[in-house]
Amino acid sequence: MTGSAIVIGGTQGIGLQIASRMSMRGEQVIIAGRDGQRCADVARELGRGASGLAVDLARPREIASALERVPTVRHVVISAIQRDANSVRDYDVDRALNLVTLKLVGYTQAVHALLPKLAPGASIVLFGGLAKERPYPGSTTVTTVNGAVATLVHTLAVELAPVRVNAIHPGIIGDSPAWSGKNLDAVISRTPTKRLATMGDVADAALFLLDNQSINGVNLNIDNGWLLT
Repeated sequence: MTGSAIVIGGTQGIGLQIASRMSMRGEQVIIAGRDGQRCADVARELGRGASGLAVDLARPREIASALERVPTVRHVVISAIQRDANSVRDYDVDRALNLVTLKLVGYTQAVHALLPKLAPGASIVLFGGLAKERPYPGSTTVTTVNGAVATLVHTLAVELAPVRVNAIHPGIIGDSPAWSGKNLDAVISRTPTKRLATMGDVADAALFLLDNQSINGVNLNIDNGWLLT
C-alpha cells in the first residue's frame, strides 16, 4: 500500500526500522523527532523521498505548529520514548513530569494535530512498553505511563472511529540500542521460545497493525511469551 506516513521517534531503533520498511514498500515517510538536523540526516540516508521534521512531544503547546505543514498521511506511528529510572524513594518530579507530558499529553496532542491530515482508511500505532505488566525498581513513571497508553488506545479507537488506533508494548528487544551488548542469558532462559524479540519483529508487527482493517483498539505485547513465565 502506497501513501504517506509519519514516524514520530523515527531517527533510531525501532522507529527507524519501521520507517525503513515503510519507505521500502513505497510510502513517502516523514521522520520526526526533537532534533531537526538529525531527522533530516536520517531522511537523507533513507532516501526514496523521505523527509525530516522537528517536533518535541515534551513541548505539547508547540506540536500543532510543528506539524502544520504535514501533508495528508495514511499511517501514523508514534514511537518516541524517554528512558527514566525514577523510584518513589528517590523521586524526581521534573523528570516524571517530562515523561508524563511526552508520553501522554504529547502523544495525544500529536494525534489531535494530525487528525485533519488523515486520509480515508488511516491508522495509528502508538508505543507503550511491557513495564506496564512487569515493573522493575525505578520504573514507577515508566510503568504508569505505559499503562496509560494501553487505555489511551481504547478511548482513541472509540473517539476517532473509523480511524483505527492500536499500540505495541515491546518487552526486551535484544538488538535494540537499549539492550544490545548486554548479558540477557537469564531473560532468554525464561522465554518459552528461547529467543528475544528483535527490532525487525516489532517493525513487522507495526505494519500488521497499520494495515489490517479488522485490528482496532488492540494492545499487542511483543515478548516471545516472556510474561507467561
